[in-house]
Amino acid sequence: MKFFILDDDSNIIHILKMIIADKELGIVVGEAMDGDSGIKKIRSLTPDIVLIDLLMPGIDGLTIVKQIKQEYPDIEFIMISQVYSKDMVEKAYRYGVEYFVNKPINAIEVEIIIKKVMERIEINRAILKIWEKFDNKPMKVIGKSEKLCEQSINDILIELGIIGESGAHDIVTVVKYIVEKDINFNDITIREICSQFTDNPRSMEQSMRRAISVAMTNIAHLGLEDYMNETFVEYSNSLFNFEQVRKEMEFIRKNIEKGGSTNMKKFIIGLISHCEFVNN
Repeated sequence: MKFFILDDDSNIIHILKMIIADKELGIVVGEAMDGDSGIKKIRSLTPDIVLIDLLMPGIDGLTIVKQIKQEYPDIEFIMISQVYSKDMVEKAYRYGVEYFVNKPINAIEVEIIIKKVMERIEINRAILKIWEKFDNKPMKVIGKSEKLCEQSINDILIELGIIGESGAHDIVTVVKYIVEKDINFNDITIREICSQFTDNPRSMEQSMRRAISVAMTNIAHLGLEDYMNETFVEYSNSLFNFEQVRKEMEFIRKNIEKGGSTNMKKFIIGLISHCEFVNN
């Protein structure tokens, strides 16, 4: 992984560079001590992860995150700050920050958070590769360990709060079938897969859709309670469209009349990607 560090304290930069090097997390490709030069270097170097201070001379950290995320949505940001408030966290999350490191710097905390972000990046890259294969050519998903994959799916459904939904079993069944049979997902619909298990595939598909809808609502509630909730951070974008999750959150707040929508294919591809990530 390529890192960029942006902080107006040279000691903080030194400490973060030492942690990244000592824990063999990746390489630091650049650093800056003010927002103006920092944003230029980030644009030039396009790192994977930026560790950024909230308050700096020139452009502040949140403004940089907002601008860079619009231009380079794949760059992940970890905010470094002594300031911690619900309003600040909500604004930072809205701009694209998903993890925070509190000052004074704790090496163990930094390592744990960086590894979480790295894991998220790898999962998102795996999902992107699957989508690219869907768009360009036939694709087969090969599961290395069906038992491990099934356990991984069940664990995720538990985290999403839908393991007790009638459609949860159908979701597991469909994902296992795709993985175990090396199904080319380009040439078959979800309903056609459902027809392998029931005489009423439409009902099975609807049951899955309802469970996925409940999962989105549960994720949205988690985000409303705590933007830094690990389940919310990990699945709000990998299994759902984050804009739709945000829309669902606004619906729960009663700010809009209609909530977010789900995409069954994205949800299933996300589960398969998590399986592949666990198996690797």
